Amino acid sequence: MAITGALPSSPFLGHVPFHLGKSSSTYFTHNSVCIFKVKALFWGSRRSVKPADKVLSLGEFTLSEADSLGDTGTPEKISVSVVSSISEVSPDNWDSCSLDATGHQQFNPFLSHGFLSSLEESGSAVEGTGWIPQHIIAEDESRNILGVVPIYLKSHSYGEYVFDNSWANAYYNYGLSYYPKLQCSVPFTPVTGPRILVRNTSHRDQVFDILVSAMKDLAVKFNVSSLHITFPTSNEWHKLEEKGFLQRTGMQYHWKNRNYKNFDEFLMDMKQSKRKNIRQERKKISAQNVTMKRLRGHEIKASHWDTFYKFYRNTTDNKWGTAYLTRDFFHRMGAKMGDNVLLVVAEEGDELVAAALNLIGGDTLYGRLWGCLPGTYYANLHFEACYYQAIDAAIELNLSTVEAGAQGEHKIQRGYMPVPTYSCHYILDEDFKQIIDDFLVRETAQVKLVMNLLQDSGPFKENVWN
Repeated sequence: MAITGALPSSPFLGHVPFHLGKSSSTYFTHNSVCIFKVKALFWGSRRSVKPADKVLSLGEFTLSEADSLGDTGTPEKISVSVVSSISEVSPDNWDSCSLDATGHQQFNPFLSHGFLSSLEESGSAVEGTGWIPQHIIAEDESRNILGVVPIYLKSHSYGEYVFDNSWANAYYNYGLSYYPKLQCSVPFTPVTGPRILVRNTSHRDQVFDILVSAMKDLAVKFNVSSLHITFPTSNEWHKLEEKGFLQRTGMQYHWKNRNYKNFDEFLMDMKQSKRKNIRQERKKISAQNVTMKRLRGHEIKASHWDTFYKFYRNTTDNKWGTAYLTRDFFHRMGAKMGDNVLLVVAEEGDELVAAALNLIGGDTLYGRLWGCLPGTYYANLHFEACYYQAIDAAIELNLSTVEAGAQGEHKIQRGYMPVPTYSCHYILDEDFKQIIDDFLVRETAQVKLVMNLLQDSGPFKENVWN
């Protein structure tokens, strides 16, 4: 591709070299045999892609270790395929992979079949919203599932919380297509957890490597620009660097339980001024005749979900956001997840006026969504429902961490401190890969600097936070 005239630039990537776009890679050419067109949401036209309608084979792989010999004494083979819906995998098989990947102590509810299937069945993460499920499955010769990967073919970058819009803009400036792309993640959920979910067998490392290779093969087969793995564990992040993925870091704010017996004991670890401020904020809740309750599992009725959906829409509408989740999602998720769901509600008299949705993991409480009655305002209610009630619940349930979601430096003064998050990016074009890598080096240095500054100005007494 010849480039003439003024050189375009990206506000984040900076000046792009003149030779960029001359890659010999074939995935930037139009594939005439593809019949499926991913709908463009922004940044111009997309490449044509034919996703898997039912099951797409990604080939067979032979295990190499001696302990992988099958009944015939020959090396066992692993077959890898793509399914177009998580419903094609049984909940038991999927959850066995998920639990082995996390361990029971670190159970992550967002990786469960119940949560992911609720997204698909409710119409939240489906083709019509730009999330086409293309989950990768690894099976042995006896059809036992040894590993799964939640992955989606995407026509946009919404609902990911790792922002690559400037990358898409740079591609567009050179007349290249960034979309579609492959996204390995939990849709609309910035929560860290394993992304390559492998059963705990003697050859789990080989299965992990096979699944990574299959993801790369799928990127080539689908003719996409890139493959992104967002919010993986630190261990996965390091492994994937060795396999050609670019590394990116981000930041969230988490609360850590230092074996507190109650909320007041937690406050005693804070500086006096911060402790006083939190107590004043909590007192204002009762002064406004607001009562807080924590509902779990069967205590959450259908009427609660209908009301919470109104609150959720009020939040997205007021913040010019997008309502990614449908009303049906909350009903399905609540029914499937049971006691792993915690809904904090605020009532004035008999009326529900606000609520915050949390999910309970093996050792972590995950704060997710918040909303309130349209046209109402209660001072400090957001802090109470989302942060302080979550801390109370974590202490009560003996959980080690509260993850309060993406963004928000205001969380620091309420005991939530900055921690790193991770993502991995496989860029097929070598020219763009180098430019993005250079950008990520600079970005990582800035993230580390900001984290250090924020930690130094934290609300805790000296030597409490480490």
